[in-house]
Amino acid sequence: MSFDFDTPVDRSGTWSVQWDGVADRFGVDGLLPFTISDMDFACAPVILDALHQRISHGVLGYTDWRLGDFRPAVAHWFATRHDTVVDTDRLVHAPSVLNQLSQLLRMWTEPGDEVVLHTPTYDGFRKAVDGLGRVRVPAPLHDPGLGVLEGLLARPRARVLLLCSPHNPTGRVWSAEELTALAALARRHGVAVISDEIHADFVHPGRRHLPWTGFGGPDERWALITSGSKAFNFPALTGSYGFLGNAADHAEFVRRMETGEGLASPAVLSLTAHIAAYRHGAPWLDAARAYIGGNLGLLADRLGAAFPELGWKPPEAGYLAWIDLRPLGVDEDALQRTLVEREKVAIMRGSVYGAPGFVRLNLGCPRAKAEAGVEALIRALRG
Repeated sequence: MSFDFDTPVDRSGTWSVQWDGVADRFGVDGLLPFTISDMDFACAPVILDALHQRISHGVLGYTDWRLGDFRPAVAHWFATRHDTVVDTDRLVHAPSVLNQLSQLLRMWTEPGDEVVLHTPTYDGFRKAVDGLGRVRVPAPLHDPGLGVLEGLLARPRARVLLLCSPHNPTGRVWSAEELTALAALARRHGVAVISDEIHADFVHPGRRHLPWTGFGGPDERWALITSGSKAFNFPALTGSYGFLGNAADHAEFVRRMETGEGLASPAVLSLTAHIAAYRHGAPWLDAARAYIGGNLGLLADRLGAAFPELGWKPPEAGYLAWIDLRPLGVDEDALQRTLVEREKVAIMRGSVYGAPGFVRLNLGCPRAKAEAGVEALIRALRG
């Protein structure tokens, strides 16, 4: 099947956080943005067709995610995409992955308890943990032997290991050996695991994503939280889901969502989009992943030619290029001023994720836009 990823879609005036909200973060309107992690591509045609069909029915009443094809579609996707059998009796639904994270932290921790998470860190994690009065404990992403991580998990108030799998912003894919070791450490120290796997469906050739369902033990305290919205680019529809290992935790999560949070009825268009994506969207996703692989390759070639000392390589997953600029001795503030004031582009600085000296460049976009961003970054680095 052939899909058009080259033709730009004008997103201005659509209340887009990336395009229309650029001044909120950078102080200037009209920048070419490479920021928040959504793509500039239209949804897969099969998803748009399903949404049109659902809307044409005309009635948009209360819905129940446990009825119909949502749960079977999720099971089908995990079986065909990740070669994993999941227990849909442990499935939960929520408005977003971060909403699930917040609810789980309320269930499993108290204010002042510690949440261990790898640095650099997705800024949404920081906001969720800090906003609930929990304490972030940074762990190094590269920790041979996991000795540092074990020491952190052994701390008296450590309650949760928050895993990003694949990792945002670096695009790292965890191996079976690493996940087995992480599970053993969490088990040894009585720490719950929350694995955010929203980037799982964008793993590039040569690596394989392994869901946490294969590493958390039966009835242990763990959760896998995810959504089809990242891979298939429909975050504005909201909607996420997850699996909880412990039956009592599962029941408590559902109770809280349906009573305390008043979220018994999910957004019907999100359910519709997930079902269409998981039943029929694989060809579009494979084509989008290959196209973005071309964007990442373009960056590797251009950056390698301009600054070979960086040794930059494409990530193992995702469309976010995480670039270590420290070998160039770049001043982060000066670079940002040049990017914004002279080059008129918006690129995320590494300090947002706890890693000064890096930048994060979103290349989920048409090739022409990717090329413009890459060349702007290179010019800014040259001074």
